[in-house]
Amino acid sequence: QVQLVESGGGLVQAGGSLRLSCAASGNIFSINAMGWYRQAPGKQRELVAAITSGGSTNYADSVKGRFTISRDSAKNTVYLQMNSLKPEDTDVYYCNIVDVRRVNFWGQGIQVTVFL
Repeated sequence: QVQLVESGGGLVQAGGSLRLSCAASGNIFSINAMGWYRQAPGKQRELVAAITSGGSTNYADSVKGRFTISRDSAKNTVYLQMNSLKPEDTDVYYCNIVDVRRVNFWGQGIQVTVFL
């Protein structure tokens, strides 16, 4: 069984920053990609940022230039540095990992709220 523990969410004023962390533990097969998704009530979950085992990154257009994803493979941890936050970034953020068998694992979700 794999557990993903997210931390770092919370309440922040527009223009501020937050750093999300997600640590994976348990019976982890070799991890391929790690990423962050977000979901607002009544909407589909959408990709925010992802990073492969080789370090390639992919970002949603809405966060390019403001968010940075990174990973510490030795710790099975992925980070999301979020700068210049906007109210529209308010969502529940979910950590995701995909192992080399293409099995997906999800965190429980963490709230990020940005106020004016």
